[in-house]
Amino acid sequence: MKKQPIVALESTVIAHGLPWPTNFETAVSMENKVKEKGAIPKTLGIINGEIKIGLTEKEIEHLAKAKNVMKIGTAEIAAAIALRRNAATTVSATMRLAKNAGIDVFATGGIGGVHRNVPWDVSQDIMELSKTRMIVVCAGFKSILDVERTIEFLETFQVTVVGYQTDYMPLFHTKESEYKVNIRADSPEEIVAIFNEKEKLGIEGAILVANPIPEQSEIPREELEEYIKKAVAQAKENGISGKSLTPFLLSRLTELSGGKTLTANIALLKNNASLAGEIAVALSRGGRD
Repeated sequence: MKKQPIVALESTVIAHGLPWPTNFETAVSMENKVKEKGAIPKTLGIINGEIKIGLTEKEIEHLAKAKNVMKIGTAEIAAAIALRRNAATTVSATMRLAKNAGIDVFATGGIGGVHRNVPWDVSQDIMELSKTRMIVVCAGFKSILDVERTIEFLETFQVTVVGYQTDYMPLFHTKESEYKVNIRADSPEEIVAIFNEKEKLGIEGAILVANPIPEQSEIPREELEEYIKKAVAQAKENGISGKSLTPFLLSRLTELSGGKTLTANIALLKNNASLAGEIAVALSRGGRD
């Protein structure tokens, strides 16, 4: 039976990644971008301990406005349900819940990885990417991370990284880096073909589609580095670590850049949702043109 073209979307960007009302507006825009490509968006989250595979607009607004929303990876899913909490799903939790619901395509902003100056702080996202067969569309990984170590971790954990219409790893707010990708795909059909072969071979793990931010929205690497260094230093001074670190750094980047990073973040999220919609449609057709 032919599967429906469904795209999973995460909710951490709603509850912890963007300010109100930008968070709500961006979540709705991402869903609309998926629909424009002929696919069905499903934003995931947990409301009062209940898993939602496809939040309503009212539920998205609730997570966007509510206080004390848990930020959960795969490790915290069970606790959020058992304790009847409201929870926003990160990349790892969204992947696990989406796969359990039979969804194979997921769009996010950027994946987590290894933090700068804290090499033992490694995101659950990498472990989930190594285990769960899924197509994950992102703009690379967040530029606040230790790029080199994150690339090495992805390789060690056998995550298939595919540059979409690029030979270089994009870095979230920046279109390109000096780091080459081993695999390039130039169409949704090529990505689906790789995914189908992995399925046939029974090889675990995701295909991480690195989709560069649109050129008109990117921030020059040198300029971005200045903001990041300041934000990382401030986080260290304030003793911020763990799950609080990424939201803190992204918030500081918005302030330090005069809102440029926020505008870039929104642009890449919509761009990734569009590509994921195209991939989901291609997958539902079996990957043929």
